[in-house]
Amino acid sequence: MLLRRWRPGDREPFARLNADPVVMQHFVGTLSREDSDAFAGRIEKQFEERGFGLWAVEVPGVAPFVGFVGLSVPSFEAHFMPAVEVGWRLDRPYWGRGYATEAARASLADGFERVGLTEIVSFTTPINLPSIAVMERLGMTRDPNDDFDHPGVPKGHPIRRHVLYRIAAP
Repeated sequence: MLLRRWRPGDREPFARLNADPVVMQHFVGTLSREDSDAFAGRIEKQFEERGFGLWAVEVPGVAPFVGFVGLSVPSFEAHFMPAVEVGWRLDRPYWGRGYATEAARASLADGFERVGLTEIVSFTTPINLPSIAVMERLGMTRDPNDDFDHPGVPKGHPIRRHVLYRIAAP
């Protein structure tokens, strides 16, 4: 597996991934091509501004782009902010192969060792059991008192409630 900076050719498979309602079931909705391209631009900008970001994931011999995994700074206010999040989004054919866990583990190591972070968080909806399983495999822990209503999700929306996991630097 290769975690790398984004290439122009990643935008097409990234847009397909973001337009898939199954991939995006734990988000408010799918993304248009324009919104997906804008997101890719923000990812690149975060690398330039912060020195870390969401890596494009390539699996040589399998696919040149399977999704993203990495570190980002959430763009909303919450009780646990400021924070750096480890997150992932992989295309469906690559679910259940351990790619998210392996890449997220490498991202945590980078965040703690190179970037010098003292804590990293991750969050999702309570029904996103595959992502919660990844968080737990990474050694992240949840305190139910940290659960929160995501301010980017409309009130009354079924995915507004989120669970928060944390991991401290070793």
